[in-house]
Amino acid sequence: MRFGQISVLAVVVVFITTILVAAPPAASAATPILPRVGVTMKTDDPTLQRLFDAAEKAERGNVVAFAGERKALVEGGGYSCVWLETQPMGGAMYAKRNLEVALNNQLLFIECQRADGRLPGVIVSTKETQANGWDKKDARLPPGMVFLPKLEVAAYFAAFSGYCFPSPALDVYYLIGRDREYLERLYRAIEAHDAYLWRTRDSNGDGILELWCVFDNGEDNSARHAGSPASWPFDDPPHANRPGLPEVKDCRTPFASMDVMAWSYESRRTLAEISAELGNGKESHWREQADDVQRRLVASLWRPEKHACYDRDKDGRFMDVLLHNNLRCMWFRAFTQEMADAFIRHHLLNPDEFWTPMPLPSIAANDPLFQNTRNNNWSGQPQGLTYQRAIRALENYGHFAEVTLIGQKLLDTVGRTCRFRQQYDPFTGDPDDVAHAAADYGPTILAVLEYISRMHGVHIDRQRVLFSGLARGDRAIDYTQRWGEREYALKIAAGQMVGSYNGQERFRATAGVRIVTDLDGRPREIVGISPETESVTLRMGSTEWHCDVPPNTVWTVHDDGPPTLARRVAFEYPYRKPEAEPAV
Repeated sequence: MRFGQISVLAVVVVFITTILVAAPPAASAATPILPRVGVTMKTDDPTLQRLFDAAEKAERGNVVAFAGERKALVEGGGYSCVWLETQPMGGAMYAKRNLEVALNNQLLFIECQRADGRLPGVIVSTKETQANGWDKKDARLPPGMVFLPKLEVAAYFAAFSGYCFPSPALDVYYLIGRDREYLERLYRAIEAHDAYLWRTRDSNGDGILELWCVFDNGEDNSARHAGSPASWPFDDPPHANRPGLPEVKDCRTPFASMDVMAWSYESRRTLAEISAELGNGKESHWREQADDVQRRLVASLWRPEKHACYDRDKDGRFMDVLLHNNLRCMWFRAFTQEMADAFIRHHLLNPDEFWTPMPLPSIAANDPLFQNTRNNNWSGQPQGLTYQRAIRALENYGHFAEVTLIGQKLLDTVGRTCRFRQQYDPFTGDPDDVAHAAADYGPTILAVLEYISRMHGVHIDRQRVLFSGLARGDRAIDYTQRWGEREYALKIAAGQMVGSYNGQERFRATAGVRIVTDLDGRPREIVGISPETESVTLRMGSTEWHCDVPPNTVWTVHDDGPPTLARRVAFEYPYRKPEAEPAV
């Protein structure tokens, strides 16, 4: 959902006073002393270096004075606001470069939360708020918009705009130094928003949460939303029999929604993780609550014979549109392992569906509703935001080699032009320069930088560090991540990868795998991130071990013996039509 479109209902609705009373912003927590952070990469691969440098420069341009002088990372690409579907996640990804900005990208949403628990879908900066005159007394704001004087911003409550918030916000907790006050605020915010969903978004009482408008999950201009309202600033659904609601015709909403169910699942899983960290005795409760949401999702929306989830319309009929939103559900961890494996096997890697030359169209390429349309349209062209989400979605289920395949496609495609656009043609890879010519779209930029770190660099993942050593031919790569008093360095050259912590070598190994370490750089796992089986020698001081590492395998590294196989997930590429198998 994009801010330029949020006034769609303004001519229809002119009064929504009772639902627009926002909670006063919570008093800001004392800002913790944040670790110094930074990333450097040097390589003699000119294409990769040019892409990395261009991405770093472009994303610095998306850091702006947002709430007064308080800086935040905006979406970019012509979009000057922060959206719930992009910017908590974007801030967390940018945390390895600027922790102050990363923290603000979480706190702004918490501080703008409404009294009834609903988080804003969009927050509009001080500059934009003043330019629109929304800070003036008796200003006429668009339906769903509220001016918050303490923050000098406007918050928008007429669409959810996705919910990529709980896990990234918890990531930031670990990166800022495990500040308890921040964690407690995060717990309250997630709990209240989930409660709001269940109070309002199960309008027919069937136990499945609903999507009410196009902008709720950010499927802008998607063909499957034909007739749906763009936004909906009410706590009653379209078609509700209540005076004052605008009339909606030829509309299949509310949708029983895989997206909204996945939001609740992710909320409850994260609340369980936070509970374990806080020691509040609620971990088991929230895990059980999350499991209940997953059971409902599977029972109502998963179609085992089709190996995918499908939404239902207001009449309970399945909407037979094969959506990439299944990948979103995986980002939120709402699928079981078997469901994720089945979707990847049958659909994600299928060149007729989602594995187009430039992969990940929003609607499967062979679906009747697929449209190869430019200019912010979720009917077909692959989106930078989908590439950004795909990393966590696939890693959640151990599909590390598929992340590499997608990353290679993205880096090769964007590297041709270094134009960071919102969309790309699924058949040619040409960037969409229609919507915002020469604009640098943050999700695409961050996706590029994240895939580099997951393939040829270092990534801090809460309590562990990922050293990913895929070679680029005979080119050398030096990648360094600084985090407070800790510095992690990876050198890839001559078929070897060497990982160091604070200047001391911790390991060296055959290139082509990922070495996962603890925060002190001690190896704990070897991970198969390559699409090929790698024969690996791992050296730690005077100790040396050998093992073959197929794609999507995880080997546990021991202090007193050889590595042992911990996990293996199927890697079935290139695509072959699966033989008949039991439905999952």
